[in-house]
Amino acid sequence: MEKRKLSFWDIWNMSFGFLGIQMGFALQNANASRILQIFGADVHELSWFWIVAPLTGLIVQPIIGYYSDRTWTKLGRRRPYFLAGALLASIGLILMPNAEMFTAFMPALWVGAGMLMIMDASFNIAMEPFRALVADILPSDQRTLGFSVQTILIGIGAVVGSWLPYVLTNWFGIVNETQPGEVPTNLLWSFIIGATVLVVSILITVFTTKEYSPEEMAQFTDDKEEVEEESSILDIFTDFKKMPLTMKQLSSVQFFSWFGLFGMWVFSTPAIAHHIYGLGLEDHGTAYQNAGDWVGILFGVYNAVSAVYAFFLPAIAKKIGRKMTHAVSLFFGGLGLISIYFMPNENWLILSMIGVGIAWASILAMPYAILAGSIPAKKMGVYMGIFNFFIVLPQIINAIIGGPIVKYFYGGNPIYALIMSGVSLLIAAMLVFKVKDVDDVVTTNS
Repeated sequence: MEKRKLSFWDIWNMSFGFLGIQMGFALQNANASRILQIFGADVHELSWFWIVAPLTGLIVQPIIGYYSDRTWTKLGRRRPYFLAGALLASIGLILMPNAEMFTAFMPALWVGAGMLMIMDASFNIAMEPFRALVADILPSDQRTLGFSVQTILIGIGAVVGSWLPYVLTNWFGIVNETQPGEVPTNLLWSFIIGATVLVVSILITVFTTKEYSPEEMAQFTDDKEEVEEESSILDIFTDFKKMPLTMKQLSSVQFFSWFGLFGMWVFSTPAIAHHIYGLGLEDHGTAYQNAGDWVGILFGVYNAVSAVYAFFLPAIAKKIGRKMTHAVSLFFGGLGLISIYFMPNENWLILSMIGVGIAWASILAMPYAILAGSIPAKKMGVYMGIFNFFIVLPQIINAIIGGPIVKYFYGGNPIYALIMSGVSLLIAAMLVFKVKDVDDVVTTNS
């Protein structure tokens, strides 16, 4: 028995919840550092506060993958998890910029860091089952399309989330000025709107998507003899040791890709405010808020580019292969980040973000399309969760060493962290060529 092919709009609805997830994720990525700085964090401490995000992903995603492989409810096997994740993430989105409300109990900085942890744990609960859902439902020849549609929706959601603070201020007159220790009003409203869109978009996926039952899933695989053996959550460690060769090869690519991305997310606002706007590292006034809003615009640009580029990824991958597509895309991303150092003003940074957007689209689609063909169907969820190790470990390492490197090796100037991120993407591009893509289909002209 073969899985049925879905229409484009079925695939769109199946992935629509990712729009809300990424809108919330973009608000976090573009604004968490400046919110934490408003609450009192120094530049070299930012990566340490961000460490809670990948740490929760390291723990949460494999566990969610393991249990979602073994879950069946009226809502299916994957949908209950990303619905619960969305509800928790929306709470974190609302509370993080309002952390000063809890200063009677603990410092706002620690409340803000705690909300960052809750948000990222919840985004991880929601994201991993979405990846597995595409691999569950789509036949092999539609998986690249499925992950590309996810990337398109991720791009749209991220553009809206990244641009929202700037739009609220410049189009609707909501102020971005702030008193010491207070988050600007445009950020407060942005996070509330993001929480609302997150829940609504997830509900659209939940109510429009039908999952295959366990009995149907069993008919799509040949390993019939693997009937339910005794299993436990500790099997994750056994599965880790038995991971497919393709996953091992992709691990180094993922490591350098996400090491670079994490550095960009953490240090872009202080780096651009200092290097491009000429502001002091301790200046968090109106000029700094304007720089932060512009970083949101830039993040929106790279996500908009990724959404457009994702439309072309399936066709490009068919022509030159998924590996070459991913390598070239990462190369453009690395050049984009390095070029920030040489740009004469903030408007030229849009050009840098085009390269970053090309890489981001490919990072969100190609590794999963390459990986899915090498994973046993019955362990799709747990292996997608284990694959997340190679996303969060580089972020944890960057979180530990990134701040001290900026402080002691870069003289406190975070622009060099962005250059290091660019070099990291270039290394990832070279490592792609060592990966074996077991079910790639490349069309050639005869």
